[in-house]
Amino acid sequence: ALDYSHSMGIMHRDVKPHNVMIDHENRKLRLIDWGLAEFYHPNQEYNVRVASRYFKGPELLVDYQYYDYSLDMWSLGCMLASMIFRKEPFFHGHDNYDQLVRIAKVLGTDELYEYLEKYQIELDPRFNEILGRHSRKRWERFVHSENQHLVSQEALDFLDKLLRYDHNDRLTAKEAMDHPYFYPIVRDQGRPMNATSQVLLSNNG
Repeated sequence: ALDYSHSMGIMHRDVKPHNVMIDHENRKLRLIDWGLAEFYHPNQEYNVRVASRYFKGPELLVDYQYYDYSLDMWSLGCMLASMIFRKEPFFHGHDNYDQLVRIAKVLGTDELYEYLEKYQIELDPRFNEILGRHSRKRWERFVHSENQHLVSQEALDFLDKLLRYDHNDRLTAKEAMDHPYFYPIVRDQGRPMNATSQVLLSNNG
């Protein structure tokens, strides 16, 4: 669904579990609620007050307005992490400031500062008191007896390539569909996945 909408020049900007409808009988998904969707134009500033807190990309939390389709891919990564680690939501911030702190505790503060420096982003002074110093955590640390049956090396690699501070380092929706994590689905279907035939877009929320 994201590949199709992105190919049409549209950012959804509110990807979250409540906006995904599952039709188990027909094995189809619907990505709904396009109220925050926007056409993407390169080098245009966009409102950072979009998306639900637990699924906000770092770019929104540091007020970086030149974001793009990759914002949706971060939100997808948050959903994937919640599913495979059985932790809903995965980044559980109490407010937008705490949300970035929760992310930094997993992805690391050094990596955050590298991202800020690369895009010349000035961090809100309030973070000086709450951010602290955190090393990057390995995804394996979140695997335990109750979720290990949902986790594979392909799943962790897929997740790692979605949850990146730098929006330009995240997989695109098209690249994501080609990731080995989905190979079993393609094999079971006996034919290549197609974004428009496998996933339906709906404007009814």
